[in-house]
Amino acid sequence: MAVSVPAKSQGPRPKGVRTRESVLRVAVDLASVEGLDGLTIGRLADELKMSKSGLFAHFGSKEDLQLATIEMARQIFTEHIVQPALAQPEGFPRLWGLCNGWLSHVEEHVFKGGCFFTAASLEFDGRTGPVRDAIAHAMKKWLSLLARAVEGAKQAKHIKKSVDAEQLSFEIYSLAMGANWALHLLDDKTALQKARVNILQRILALATPSCPPVKRR
Repeated sequence: MAVSVPAKSQGPRPKGVRTRESVLRVAVDLASVEGLDGLTIGRLADELKMSKSGLFAHFGSKEDLQLATIEMARQIFTEHIVQPALAQPEGFPRLWGLCNGWLSHVEEHVFKGGCFFTAASLEFDGRTGPVRDAIAHAMKKWLSLLARAVEGAKQAKHIKKSVDAEQLSFEIYSLAMGANWALHLLDDKTALQKARVNILQRILALATPSCPPVKRR
């Protein structure tokens, strides 16, 4: 995901902007449960008890709606996971903040159907087009952010200098996505905690004596 922090509001937003945001938050939850491909203006209109013509004023096509929904999901992800983690000191605290935040957002049902981007990735990974590209771009940003957090932990001397940042971020990402899959497909209620333990053990196996202790929630 993109890591930029949105600028603070300079005043009340126009009603149309607020309406669009409210509509997209419903669209994100709907897509996280029913799938992004099934998200249409008609389906969203039914969910919101609005007219199709009213939604067409905001989104000209199904693809426009899907792309706007992905962007809203990215903003929600940034708000709930990225921003709190970036507020932590660079090094292990920030890296663990990202990892634990990802797992916590699934536990806390930030997206109604689980991790929006995990579901969308599995749905569109074999397709082509702007929607697939937008999902892939968001996931690449997330992997890049994890890798930078690993590099930050190396620079802070919290983990060994020899650690391959891209490799470790890939392992973390794979464990987290696998946990979401096991939770929702296999109904494994322990999946997220298993992933949390595995990820933490993996990072601590690479830790130096300078690594600060884990702050338990």
